[in-house]
Amino acid sequence: MKIKNNLKHIKSTLPEDVTLVAVSKTKPVSDLMEAYNAGQRIFGENKIQEMAEKYNEMPKDIAWHMIGHVQRNKVKYMAEFVSLIHGVDSLKLLKEINKQAKKHDRNIDCLLQIKIAKEDSKFGMSKEEATMLLQSNELSELKNIRITGVMGMATFTNDTTQVESEFKFLKSTFRELNSIHSELKTISMGMSGDYQLAIDCGSTMIRVGSSIFGARNYP
Repeated sequence: MKIKNNLKHIKSTLPEDVTLVAVSKTKPVSDLMEAYNAGQRIFGENKIQEMAEKYNEMPKDIAWHMIGHVQRNKVKYMAEFVSLIHGVDSLKLLKEINKQAKKHDRNIDCLLQIKIAKEDSKFGMSKEEATMLLQSNELSELKNIRITGVMGMATFTNDTTQVESEFKFLKSTFRELNSIHSELKTISMGMSGDYQLAIDCGSTMIRVGSSIFGARNYP
């Protein structure tokens, strides 16, 4: 019941144009099914193998989002079913996603991960790199992927002023990139601790885990 109530509470606070991704990494299928039975249909995982196992066990009307860092050699394990890949940070990765999507006669939606945090541990491309990628001839040759937006991860800090400035930077980057690639619709930013701030700064997709499922079960 707790998961259902958490979901209900979070959804009651969200504007209509904001999509909720339930981040279910490390959680058992029974927890995901409780969220599913409460109406949740979008789940985010950060390990491809774990996501593939859950995909095999769970109903097929779920949209699976890959929200973690993606290694190119693992793309083939999710190409058959993944709905959106959040963390695309290179043309090489896009080419691999395109290649694997083609094998399954699919189009896979992708978000460009923009590095907005000050931490070295965060992945992502610069605004300039994303601009070059969107304008490249190589991208136009990839027919089995669609770049539908941007994603960013703020610095892990209690300094809300810093987080706010990083979110606003992603929003302004989105606007600039959208002027050269008008298919961009999604700004994926904000997690359990800061999603309200992210929405205030223009987020259209939030990735919420612990506020729905409770603390993570790390071994």
